[in-house]
Amino acid sequence: MVNFVEAQKPLLKRLMRMAGLRPVDVEIEPGTTMHIWVPKHHVSKKTGTIRPVVEHGGVDGDGEKAGAAKRKKSAAESRPNVVLVHGFAAEGIVTWQFNFGVLVSRYNLYIPDLLFFGKSATASADRSPELQARCVAAALARLGVARCDVVGFSYGGMVAFKLAETRPDLVRSLAVSGSVVAMTDAVNSATMTRLGATSSAELLMPETLKGLKQLLSISMYKKMWFPDRFYKDYLKAMFNNRKERMELLQGLITSNMDAKIPTFQQKIMLIWGEEDKIFDIELAKKMKEQLGDGCFLHGIPKAGHLLHVERPCAYNRQLQRFLSYVNSEEKEAAGGGAN
Repeated sequence: MVNFVEAQKPLLKRLMRMAGLRPVDVEIEPGTTMHIWVPKHHVSKKTGTIRPVVEHGGVDGDGEKAGAAKRKKSAAESRPNVVLVHGFAAEGIVTWQFNFGVLVSRYNLYIPDLLFFGKSATASADRSPELQARCVAAALARLGVARCDVVGFSYGGMVAFKLAETRPDLVRSLAVSGSVVAMTDAVNSATMTRLGATSSAELLMPETLKGLKQLLSISMYKKMWFPDRFYKDYLKAMFNNRKERMELLQGLITSNMDAKIPTFQQKIMLIWGEEDKIFDIELAKKMKEQLGDGCFLHGIPKAGHLLHVERPCAYNRQLQRFLSYVNSEEKEAAGGGAN
């Protein structure tokens, strides 16, 4: 019997290809591979593999007419780089299916699958956000990306914060929704108590239709009806690598004693669903105060945790505004330095 959730993936992949993106598997180290959708200029037409990075920061051409090919690629590569980091419920292209289309004509998009999502995996026993951030950084380095803006949702937001903290040379700006800088004992306990769950694994890794229905109900502002067949298909399609993902959740928790808010050099935009029940808007306001003057908060009404799915147009508009602001600010700084 056809799994309707899995059946949408070939269509999504086709849309990605039509938008000029290609899937590649980047070996980070022996036993660790990250699957990532990248701009097509990174991929050889002949072999389908990643083109080697050349010294000027571009990539090698393919065979004949290399000069013309390089001129085209340099124009594409001059666009700003944007990395979209998914949350815990789905891999990259499923998470960002309503958002990548408005960005792909202006930016070089990179959409990774974090470890134990999609085709990404590791033999390492490390399950921390730090490892996920290191692997994303290593994959981008392999592709020759030296500077980027990072967009993170939920679990992906925590990875994005860690990437910005540890690699300020790589991350120019952050746009985060439905996330926290670090999942402390206190934040985790308060969230689970408020939602009536005994653990994050019970909430985010449901095994029954009832559990999945509860998760979607909590995650969305609008009450939406789906047939039970959809929930069954979703459980089969989206919650593989269950043991490893539960370990990822355990690896998120940080002791209150060890938790410190880093000083971020980047501009940070918090795009929040005003009806988010998992990480509510009050938590976002507190986080904005802690992160200082370089952090901005934009609330989207009538949207919950899955705001980029519930209200994609409103989410996309705000994300585009922020990215345009970051780019214009950098151009002004570069122009001022040249005078």
